[in-house]
Amino acid sequence: MTAPDPQRLNDLGKKLAELQNRQAAGTKRQPPSQSGIAFRFTTELVASLVVGGGLGWGIDWLFGHFGFHTRPVFLIVFFMLGIAAGIRNVMRAAKEINAEIASARSSETEDGKE
Repeated sequence: MTAPDPQRLNDLGKKLAELQNRQAAGTKRQPPSQSGIAFRFTTELVASLVVGGGLGWGIDWLFGHFGFHTRPVFLIVFFMLGIAAGIRNVMRAAKEINAEIASARSSETEDGKE
């Protein structure tokens, strides 16, 4: 196999850099709407509750088939863990959204000053 032509590689690098700069300049996202934020928070919380409750129910069901009668114990424990995970996810999402809104506002003020 022969070595690649350095000039062709440099040209390709320049084309890729130009394309990335054009894409970065054209992809300014709008800050999320209030309904979008509410939907995201609701989705985060409900998903974690369903997963936690489902895991707890599944473990209780599995242990019930093997003769250990733990019926509501794991359901309650994993539901509580799901609540904790949901609250943590909502807090993380709120932090991300606040950072996104702050960066959008700072870029708007920078654009206005130029």
